[in-house]
Amino acid sequence: MRTRVKICGITRAEDARAAAMAGADAIGLVFYDQSPRFVTIEQAREVCRALPPFVAVTALFLDAAAASVQTVVDALRPDILQFHGNEAPEFCQAFGVSYIRAVPMGGDADPAEWAARFPDAAALLLDSHRAGEAGGRGETFDWQRGVLPNGPAVIAAGGLQPDNVGAAVRDMRPYGVDVSSGVEIAPGIKDHQLMQQFIEAIYRVDRD
Repeated sequence: MRTRVKICGITRAEDARAAAMAGADAIGLVFYDQSPRFVTIEQAREVCRALPPFVAVTALFLDAAAASVQTVVDALRPDILQFHGNEAPEFCQAFGVSYIRAVPMGGDADPAEWAARFPDAAALLLDSHRAGEAGGRGETFDWQRGVLPNGPAVIAAGGLQPDNVGAAVRDMRPYGVDVSSGVEIAPGIKDHQLMQQFIEAIYRVDRD
């Protein structure tokens, strides 16, 4: 199986194009205004216009009001939503868009329990943040905790970079991986060479 790749925290059109050209399957747009990677709807539109076909757009939220999420859904028509806060299953389901549920592996979260609580999530994103944080902090967790042989699709995140993503993929065999700070020059500013190296490292493991 080929490991899918999402580059999150995109803030610039040129970075979106570079991510796509490097082989990213999806990009992430952060709509949490306390994040250094926050984008306005106008910025997000510019990013989306730069994408070639077949690259999915993910909109990320942390405890946003329902009206705020709906505004983004109406304006951008993202392919998938991603929730990082205390959102209940009913909230995540309310927008008629497939969603990813982030699991705060920086604490003592049990991914199996989250899978049972969010049975209709398209995937669980296992990140190293603690509950109530948005991620993007460059920290890792014990990847063996993320192995769910009979569970939903799992996306590995948290502290990934070109030097360690191969090990994460080998240890977890996730459906996909998600990277933000690990391919940046500065928060929200992506290093195009690092994105290429990151994706090439995943391809090497997938070929083995």
